[in-house]
Amino acid sequence: MELLPAIDILGGKVVRLAKGDYDAVTIYNDDPVAQAREFERAGARWIHVVDLDGARTGTPENIETIERILDGTFLKVEVGGGIRSLDTIKRLYDVGVSRVVLGTALVANRDFAKEALAQYGDLLAAGIDAKDGEVAVEGWREGAGVPAEELIAEVGKMGFKHLIFTDIARDGMQTGIDTQRYVEIAKIFGHPVIASGGVANNND
Repeated sequence: MELLPAIDILGGKVVRLAKGDYDAVTIYNDDPVAQAREFERAGARWIHVVDLDGARTGTPENIETIERILDGTFLKVEVGGGIRSLDTIKRLYDVGVSRVVLGTALVANRDFAKEALAQYGDLLAAGIDAKDGEVAVEGWREGAGVPAEELIAEVGKMGFKHLIFTDIARDGMQTGIDTQRYVEIAKIFGHPVIASGGVANNND
């Protein structure tokens, strides 16, 4: 099993949103690079970076910060948030990102997702965030009207081999994970799944 500590970047700072609420922000570190080094010293090999500014605007705004993390550590970096063009994927690939997460594009622009998958293959991961069984998009501000299980099955059939599934109701709350839910998701997807949201202790 691989643990991926998460660094959520908003306004240049490392933050946590309670249940994805941009008005419920806790700041943990003013310097994302320093936070990444702390995780590396603790034994992390990967980190998951979310560009919350990009998730909200649709255009990544923290690629320079991500590049500084890559330059300042030996970590493998997985990045999500506002990735909705081939040019953005190329920029992230060129700076050394190990995995790029597509989220909103899986619902809003399926043709782009398929084209990106054909071009970049294993570099890509599907990021599906859900609340009450419905996929959420645009930085979790909108419901997509798509059942989570339906999209999970579709991205598996499209050829994605990596899936990050976030339980929005638990995200940032440290209330524990719904283990059985992730077992079901992995069965539907057909590959291992990264569980995101609510992880609070070693038992999780």
